[in-house]
Amino acid sequence: MLVYNEMKLRDFEFWAGAVDRVKELTWEQLDTIEAILEDIYPNGINETQLNDLFWHDMDTIYEWLGLNKL
Repeated sequence: MLVYNEMKLRDFEFWAGAVDRVKELTWEQLDTIEAILEDIYPNGINETQLNDLFWHDMDTIYEWLGLNKL
């Protein structure tokens, strides 16, 4: 069974390595990322994809935010 749940990104319960990475971001930054994700994924994104984006692809997140993190 597939269940969709609409929620704010700041309310999403990240797990594993994504937890610590999300702690580096402000509420404002999460809101910016949420708007970008809504444009990229107009039909939504599944929980694993979302978590993996923050866990394994923070370079992309930083780029979206205009940050230069190494």
